[in-house]
Amino acid sequence: MNRLFWVLKAMMLYVFLGSLQLHAQSLPVGTPVLEDAYRRAQLLGQIDSSISFTSRPFYPKTITPTGKNLEQNRLLKNYLPTSDTLLRFINNKGIVQLLPITWFQQYNSDHPAGMNDGIMIPARGYQTLFSAGIFAKFGPLSIQLEPEVVYAENKAFEYKTYKDIPYNSNIDILYADYRAGIDLPERFGNSSYHKISWGQSSIRLTFGPISFGLSNENLWWGPGIYNSLLMTNNAPGFEHFTINTVTPIRTPIGSFEGQLIGGRLDGSGFSPSKPDDWRYLNGTIITYQPRWVPGLFLGVTRTYQVYHKDMGNGITDYLPVLNAITKQASGGNSQDAGKSQDQVASFFMRWLWTKEKGEIYFEYGREDHAWNLRDLITEPTSSAAYILGLRKAILLNKLKNEYIQVNMEVTQLEMDNITLNRIGGSWYVHYPILHGYTNRGQVLGAGIGPGSNLQTINISWNRKLVMIGLQFDRYVHDNDFFQKYIKDIRSNWVDLSEALVCNWQYKNILLNSKIAVIRSKNYKWQYAPNLSYPQLFWNSTHDVYNIQGQLGITYRF
Repeated sequence: MNRLFWVLKAMMLYVFLGSLQLHAQSLPVGTPVLEDAYRRAQLLGQIDSSISFTSRPFYPKTITPTGKNLEQNRLLKNYLPTSDTLLRFINNKGIVQLLPITWFQQYNSDHPAGMNDGIMIPARGYQTLFSAGIFAKFGPLSIQLEPEVVYAENKAFEYKTYKDIPYNSNIDILYADYRAGIDLPERFGNSSYHKISWGQSSIRLTFGPISFGLSNENLWWGPGIYNSLLMTNNAPGFEHFTINTVTPIRTPIGSFEGQLIGGRLDGSGFSPSKPDDWRYLNGTIITYQPRWVPGLFLGVTRTYQVYHKDMGNGITDYLPVLNAITKQASGGNSQDAGKSQDQVASFFMRWLWTKEKGEIYFEYGREDHAWNLRDLITEPTSSAAYILGLRKAILLNKLKNEYIQVNMEVTQLEMDNITLNRIGGSWYVHYPILHGYTNRGQVLGAGIGPGSNLQTINISWNRKLVMIGLQFDRYVHDNDFFQKYIKDIRSNWVDLSEALVCNWQYKNILLNSKIAVIRSKNYKWQYAPNLSYPQLFWNSTHDVYNIQGQLGITYRF
């Protein structure tokens, strides 16, 4: 597999040195201010409604505004990551541009927290990320070099005690045993943490709507805004081959978008008793917009992972996403025991209503195959999870592009009774793969992690790229562990978060910030009743407060 990566790199360098007109510069997943601004602009009917935003990163220069409003055109031009070209060569066939410089900082006062922040880790204390880069293209070849550097204080954090009741260390033992099937360290080592990564870098050949290449970029699959079941920027990006669309492929029956990848996943190095081997990940997403229903997007995603040592040399070893949908048809239990593979799959829908300036979306997935069609029909919720959300904009001033926006999203990863009865595993956990569905110690999908649930409400005032809002989260930590080991109905670990969120633009500078007060009820599943009043069943609780601050500064040349 390593050889294949080097062969592709050599081939692309050879093409670059030879003779090589499409712009393939991507907007990285999680780009502050800009990324979500495009989706909001689509909600307001300002850009092409045939773009699904379900397979990201996307390519801003392929997006065109709708209507004849010059203000819309200017606004969308300002959304572009860069506006000036540093260098042109060979009769303007080639260009070189500086990519934005981004400096992002995060602070947690009491204990680790954080998700959807790529190479950054959940850590207590101060943490900072810096990225910058350069983009070049010549004919169909494009090179995007955008490395990332991260540093985290990664301070130690202690379990709290409530009055005279010590922390129940037995939970530590149970939790360690429970987490043996996934690589999710609670702390990344015993000292400060730092890492340099290729970040959002890629090298591509782009012909019409199709791009081929090698990338280390974060991916986001599905319609979710705060979570997605299979692919988000919660974990660091990973090296992968990619064949993907950069614009929708239009046909007589509608338009299609999609991506096919094959890549490498690594362990964190901070979880004991894990195989010393990397994993191969093969995945795909296909999104379809029916010609007869404008704004409706339907799609499917699927991934397989397998340890490198267990891989074969056949086509279905490198492209297992081509296997049959049911386990019986794809080899029965040998799929797990023989090939030691793990499959995750989902289907989704996003329905955009530009006249009403709103959208609804959902994603429904399974952590494992159904045995056969009968099994799928009789117990469709086995090993299932879902995301459900809506977004609505209320226009205040059309000329000033000023509006109120309301977002609501629910993510449910907790096992239901059917899955528990079948002794099923939590989402992102499957026994043949002891690292779980992770890369470098963080979940590739929903950042809340296995067995968890999240409800989010965001209300904001928006004007062009400026946004001021309030966000409320209810985050239930790993109820699968709770149901299996804790079982005290007073001890659910639930975070209640209230946050002020702000985005701002000043000339070429973009600012994004968030300050959140997080109250962790029954932190680490600890319920501590008031011993003075034992008759009061629902008395005092073991609550911990964490202050989380975030500040990002982006300079666009």
